[in-house]
Amino acid sequence: MHLILSAESVQNTIMTNENGQVLYKTSTPFSIRTHMTTFYKVVPNSDPDDMQDHLEAIGEIKWNLMGSSVIKHMFMGPDGFSYRWDMDFRVVRLSHNDATRQELMQSHRRSLSIIGPRRDPSLDVDPSLMHMLDIVILTFVYVEKLQMDKEKRVKRNNGGGGGGP
Repeated sequence: MHLILSAESVQNTIMTNENGQVLYKTSTPFSIRTHMTTFYKVVPNSDPDDMQDHLEAIGEIKWNLMGSSVIKHMFMGPDGFSYRWDMDFRVVRLSHNDATRQELMQSHRRSLSIIGPRRDPSLDVDPSLMHMLDIVILTFVYVEKLQMDKEKRVKRNNGGGGGGP
């Protein structure tokens, strides 16, 4: 499955499938006190007189403003398998946390066609993850936000004459 993100900020984006059907939405309203991302899933409407889909909140991430947010890069899925997140510069990957290290999901950041074709931010998700897509997307938002924050710190340190991270 190929999911397309409406914005590179994973805290405020809409995720659609290849056909343009909205599947997920994240929203992080501006607040001085708390910084909370709400994670929504589209729920089809069963009422034949109202064919609009509805958004249902299925999770929240409370970001630590003072100090760093932390996540273990490994988690046990509801299917009993262990998974791990690997983060490289501008790419986040999910794989089995076993000897195979089979890659199951990869993120792609926006490409402005300077080198190669223009591409919106997106995710390539292996069909074997469909049974737990909500958890995969929720944890992706978390690790991608941490990765983007880390990249900003490195850029700020390097650009400000610092020696790096």
